[in-house]
Amino acid sequence: MSNETESVPLSDTLGRQIKDLRISVTDRCNFRCTYCMPKEVFGRDHAFLLREDLLSFEEIVRLARIFVGHGVRKIRITGGEPLVRRDVERLIEMLARIDGLRDLAMTTNGSLLAQKARALKEAGLHRVTVSLDSLDDGVFRSMNDVRFPVARVLEGIEAAAAAGLTPVKVNTVVKRHVNDDGVLEMARYFRHSGHVPRFIEYMDVGTTNGWRLDEVVPASDIIRQIDAAWPLEPVDADYRGEVANRYRYKDGGGEIGVIASVSQPFCQDCTRARLSADGQLYACLFAARGHDFRGLLRGNSSDAQISAFLESVWRGREDRYSEIRSSDTVGLPKVEMSRIGG
Repeated sequence: MSNETESVPLSDTLGRQIKDLRISVTDRCNFRCTYCMPKEVFGRDHAFLLREDLLSFEEIVRLARIFVGHGVRKIRITGGEPLVRRDVERLIEMLARIDGLRDLAMTTNGSLLAQKARALKEAGLHRVTVSLDSLDDGVFRSMNDVRFPVARVLEGIEAAAAAGLTPVKVNTVVKRHVNDDGVLEMARYFRHSGHVPRFIEYMDVGTTNGWRLDEVVPASDIIRQIDAAWPLEPVDADYRGEVANRYRYKDGGGEIGVIASVSQPFCQDCTRARLSADGQLYACLFAARGHDFRGLLRGNSSDAQISAFLESVWRGREDRYSEIRSSDTVGLPKVEMSRIGG
């Protein structure tokens, strides 16, 4: 058995501690959302990872324990679409046993959530975030590009709530002239529901989504629009590094969030690391390259050696892409969001 590591909080070159780990369990997805996995690129001939390329559940859990030993307190399971990974409930059960882990969550497109919510909760998952870009069925079918209906995602959200995976957060990527006219409808639908809609600025993640700045709807515009209909007031962040700016309705109708990575970068407080399904660690959503942990796992490295590699990666981290974003950086090679889960 490899050596246990002591808890050593890690800080990078800007004093940001590692606290959050997002683990992608697959690069596959049953949607082809135009801003993430456009069908023109991720078509029938696209070469996805082979099964042997994926980290096993045992490898994921081993790395997770090492990360928790260095201060990670929150793990989020992502993809691709994580629920297409076979027996992912077993992974949840294994991760839930890790001492020191306080929050175990998942981001999903909701397509399989109605069938799996109860099993995920019983396995130890705390809560889910569901991606839903429009309540208009035609717009949603067009954006997911596989004609998947809104109603089945809404069924998944309600199944998650019934299972106790709460609060359910509902993420909407807002793209100008595509779904921006549905912001008020989204806010209205989830008022008084107990769920938390969060509106995300369209980002230049990866290199295949054809991002343009003029298609970004600033979070401030979204807040003004909702506030005019139902007055809002800001809510303090729960912790340093919380990516969403939170607001609540003054009439008690609940809460919303906005994620303003483009117009209001939050790099200075970023505490996130991202592990791809094939074991590459990315220190930024917009990173060009990863750091190979799979090679260490399969090369008989001890926990202490893997821990030392993690320390070297994080202590040398200086990523702050959203703060330096410009016309020169937008076209640079970046990892695709479908590989690291956003």
